Amino acid sequence: MSGAALALEGLTKRYGTFVAVEGATLSVERGAFLTLLGPSGSGKTTILMMVAGFAEPSAGRIRLAGRDITALPPERRDFGMVFQGYALFPHLTVAENVAFPLRVRGVGRAARDAKVRGALDLVQLAPFADRRPGQLSGGQQQRVALARALVFEPELLLLDEPLSALDRKLRAELQEELRALHRRVGRTFVNVTHDQEEALSLSDTVAILDHGRLQQVGAPAELYERPRTRFVADFLGKSNFLEGRAAPGGVDARGVFLAQHGAPASGPVLLSLRPEKIAVLAEGEAAENAVEGRLRAHGYLGAGHALVVDTPLGELRVHLPAWRAPIRPAEGMALRLGWAADAATLLEPDVPDAAA
Repeated sequence: MSGAALALEGLTKRYGTFVAVEGATLSVERGAFLTLLGPSGSGKTTILMMVAGFAEPSAGRIRLAGRDITALPPERRDFGMVFQGYALFPHLTVAENVAFPLRVRGVGRAARDAKVRGALDLVQLAPFADRRPGQLSGGQQQRVALARALVFEPELLLLDEPLSALDRKLRAELQEELRALHRRVGRTFVNVTHDQEEALSLSDTVAILDHGRLQQVGAPAELYERPRTRFVADFLGKSNFLEGRAAPGGVDARGVFLAQHGAPASGPVLLSLRPEKIAVLAEGEAAENAVEGRLRAHGYLGAGHALVVDTPLGELRVHLPAWRAPIRPAEGMALRLGWAADAATLLEPDVPDAAA
């Protein structure tokens, strides 16, 4: 871990008998974009506050480029930080807000002005330098906060749910801009969010937490395609869960044999099957796994149809692309569903809660 930009080693935070974070260990490579993802109360913001120095760990170590900074006060860590509410000074102009960290550090006027111009150019706000925050949109205020956090070129930028106050459309636009900004500046970003789509679209690495424990850490595609536990599969996107017992070459699920790659030789089995990996089969069409069903409910989502199908395996949720769909969904219609033997993922038991 000594070569990592940031490393957490057994990081733990307790408040009396309540365990907010238990034994978090992970490393972030220099220049990477890490997102801490989880539901409310999962410990993600507590980890960010410990990294920032605003909360003291009960146990464990925080290292920056191999150097132990666990006991270092926040002002000496010299990290940039963007808060959910932006925390801009309403009486200062955009340029004065961005210049504030440089003034505190005693940077001279000429150098300060040049750095502010560069930071505002970076976030495409140079024409707004003389305006005050109250004259800006939410997205523009977010860009000012980013410019202020980056203007002194910190080793690490910490982002505490920076897009959560924006509407859906603007949030999607800012996600693209934030990813592009990360590529341009080449700094290490650590982001906190409960938004799965944001985590997948922004990050090089995602760390999923629940009840204070890291559940799984990996690249977005790895976590989505191969979740290790039911919690990860259920929290990151949508999934069907199929219970059964190992059978030669697959799984016996409620008396239905399912071909499954990597199935164990014996014992209970839990599978995760994403809705978009299930196809609606045409008459006579074959699949490695096929099951009859009846459409109970459906909804149109623009790009596709969300189907709920009753089958011998139980209720299956299916995402059917709308473009050239093989059927026109109607409640009560009979369907044949199919999927490949490598479409489902074998799951492990969930990681125990920290408080357990």
